[in-house]
Amino acid sequence: MTKLEAKKNRRRRKLFFAIIMILFVGIVLTASTYAWFTANRSVTVEAIDVNVSTSEGLQISVDAVNWKSIVTNADITGASWTGVVNQLPATTGNGASPSKPVSTIGAIDSSTGFMNMYLGKIETSDTDGDNILTAQKVTETNGTSGDFVAFDLFFRSNKAQQVYLTSNSSVVAKSTSASDGIQNAARVAFIKQGSVDFTHDSTDARPLKGGDLQFVWEPNYDVHTDAGVANARDVYSITTTKTAANKITYRGVKAPIAKTDEQKLKGDSTNNANFFGDITTVETAASGIPTNAYLSAFQVAEGVTKMRIYMWVEGQDVDCEDHASGGSITYSLQFSIDDKQGS
Repeated sequence: MTKLEAKKNRRRRKLFFAIIMILFVGIVLTASTYAWFTANRSVTVEAIDVNVSTSEGLQISVDAVNWKSIVTNADITGASWTGVVNQLPATTGNGASPSKPVSTIGAIDSSTGFMNMYLGKIETSDTDGDNILTAQKVTETNGTSGDFVAFDLFFRSNKAQQVYLTSNSSVVAKSTSASDGIQNAARVAFIKQGSVDFTHDSTDARPLKGGDLQFVWEPNYDVHTDAGVANARDVYSITTTKTAANKITYRGVKAPIAKTDEQKLKGDSTNNANFFGDITTVETAASGIPTNAYLSAFQVAEGVTKMRIYMWVEGQDVDCEDHASGGSITYSLQFSIDDKQGS
């Protein structure tokens, strides 16, 4: 072998190893991707219905005064007491606006007692033209505007006991259009803000705030539309299936992201620890709580317990993509103190 041929072989080997390193880096960056709005810049949910009910032995209220077994949209938006902040977007009238995807890791703001929520936006990088993610913290306000659902719910119980979600709890699309799928990115969070016993007036539970996040429920983790499967594969290099899918882990947004942070929509893990954090969700089999199987939710004290409920479309979910935009979803929660059918 001549010196020239040997030199050429060395160059080929160097080029080969350089290509291998590029492929390796590409794999690493792909593995650290984060989902958001995909290519869509205006994902919205046109309408939201909320239905909450309880079984015998447990009463609920939106104001700690008027107790009932069923709570509807009208009850939530009609609650009127000092300090109430019930946000239910996408209802009619009074400057209503459709909700948008947001993200959270479930942290509680100590000053407001609300869960930290971040509204994301896809922008174009000024340096390389790539899609980048920016995010700003958004706080709920009382009324029909806003980007997610948040409301206070009071539970009255004659003893301390466990509360369960029944199989009548679900998050579903209001229509059967093939473009539906936004419900697959839905989340529900339960925050216990405190309780007062029967020696107090029930309205003493109203000022309670903060408390502890009990859990975040991801009811439709195991189903995707064709578009959701394609989005996971083509944009985020995640392989999944339409039905009986494995849970896809994700990290929620935990801090504001400025445009100058250059946080790429995917493939850039440089600043992820600054802006994203782990969040644990409770998934249930068969796209919801199976028939005759209850999901352990939280405990209530003897007296009145105040819970804050959050319902939103998670922007970090692969199902939050173009084809699902504009859907209408119904959140249904049924609480029970009876777990004899299973837990």
